[in-house]
Parts: sequence; C-alpha cells; structure tokens
Amino acid sequence: MESQTAKAEHFRALHAGAPFVIPNPWDAGSARALEALGFQALATTSSGFAFTLGRRDGQTTLDDVVAHVAILAEATTLPISVDMENGYGREPEAAARAVQLVAEAGAVGGSIEDWDAESGLYEPTFAVERVAAAVEAAQNLPFPFTLTARAENHIRGNPDLEDTIARLQAFEAEGADVLYAPGLRSADEVRAVCEALAKPVNVLARPSLTMAELAAAGAQRVSVGGALTWTAVQAFASAAEAIRDRGDFSGLDPPPPLDEWF
Repeated sequence: MESQTAKAEHFRALHAGAPFVIPNPWDAGSARALEALGFQALATTSSGFAFTLGRRDGQTTLDDVVAHVAILAEATTLPISVDMENGYGREPEAAARAVQLVAEAGAVGGSIEDWDAESGLYEPTFAVERVAAAVEAAQNLPFPFTLTARAENHIRGNPDLEDTIARLQAFEAEGADVLYAPGLRSADEVRAVCEALAKPVNVLARPSLTMAELAAAGAQRVSVGGALTWTAVQAFASAAEAIRDRGDFSGLDPPPPLDEWF
C-alpha cells in the first residue's frame, strides 16, 4: 500500500494533468470496486455514507466520518478526498479540526462548505474565515493535503452565479487548492466559473452533460456526489418491488466479478 504522502502527491499531480473523474463510493466494497474499475482517486459522499447508517444527509457526526475514512483507507490504495460538509461545527476551528482528523484517518484531501442547516449560507467574510482555518490546518500537515472550498449557493436555493464566483475567488485567494460550486446547471455556467478562477475546479456531474463537455468548459475534476449510491439503491428497490408485488425474481442479477475486483 502506498504511503499517505505518496497518495497525497499523486492526488495533487492529478489536478495538474488531464481532467479526471473522481467517483464517490459509499462503503468499502464500492471503493474497492471503483479502484478495480480503474479510477485514480475517490471522494466520499456525505449522503451516500449517511444512507449506509440508515440516516439522511447531514445526520452523521465527525466521529462517524472519521471512522468511515479509516475503513476506506484500509480497503483501497487510492487517494481519498472527504466530504467534510461544514466541518461539523459553525466556527472556523471546527473546519480546522475536521481537516486534522480526516487526515489522521488516512485522507489526503477534503472539502469544506459555506452552509449549514441551522444558519443557511454563511456571510461571505465569515465563510472566508472558515476556509482560511481549514487551509491553515491543511498546510500544517506533513503531506500536501488538497483542500477544496465549496460555494453551496446553487443547491441551497440561491443560484446567484455572480455571488458564487465572488465566493470562490475569495476562497482561492485564501489558499484553497480546488474550488467547487455543486449544482451548476449548464456548460456555460461551468465555463463562467472556470474562467474566473486560476486554480482547479471540481464540477458535480449532471446526466445532461458529458465528461467531454465539462472538460471543454474548463472542469479539471468531476465528481458524482451521491448519484452512484442512488443508482445502486434504485436497482435494488426495483428488484425488491418486483418480488414483493409479482413474485418476479427476473430482476436478480448474478454477482459481479468479485474475484477480479477483490
């Protein structure tokens, strides 16, 4: 297994190369499968992980996530970036602590949001303070932790592209390594964000846009959030409903090539 420093350096190098997809496993099995399928790095999904615990997105704790990261880091040799939500606390110190703890668990990157369920979108100056604290914590680690700063506008009821870009520019100036605005709806919006920033941009995949289109618009990294989880869960639910309603077992597939994957 690669050392954490080697993983961190490999992950950082990916952001200087060709645009790439960073898929989001929800557990150790899906992480190992994605590694076997040839992906070069993984990102956790807060919603997908919460589902494995029988909870909704936003209902996990930092301790839960740290334990999850440790399991993924043991299961796969790939670099892992963590959805740290808002850092599991409103104050800048919480964002810094989240970076420190996921790094100790084996992660080499992670993202911090400018929103929480109680406060809503943070005031821009305060959001920057939180990113600054996370950046400082990342820079104090003994390896290059890739810190992603997220502007949540477009998935939190405020699809204001101008404000999103201003927030991301402020996060970039504060030292974030990657910028991310989940919920961008078109290639034109992606292009506007990417052209306004000098550092790599992560884009959340949409079924209506291909990887080629996103890369052409300037995306360096494309993640899928909880979508792979829900794709798997929907297949499970469809097969289970056919069994319940019609006694129909035709939707049951044989196992995938686990001997190859594991």
